[in-house]
Amino acid sequence: MRRRTRTLIGTLTILAFVCVYGPLAMALADSRISETPAVVQAVLYSILGIVWIFPLMPLIRWMERADP
Repeated sequence: MRRRTRTLIGTLTILAFVCVYGPLAMALADSRISETPAVVQAVLYSILGIVWIFPLMPLIRWMERADP
């Protein structure tokens, strides 16, 4: 598969993942995190903002692989 095709597939997959992860993270933040102290909220929001990249790293590596 060419790099261009992998990039298209990967981009669509990332968009779909973010469209699912975003509302889930917002629902979690609205229901649970809003009741915690401000310092804990800052830490949890930072974690929610960063953690989405870890499941996508293998996909990004696959997308950026050079053509044979």
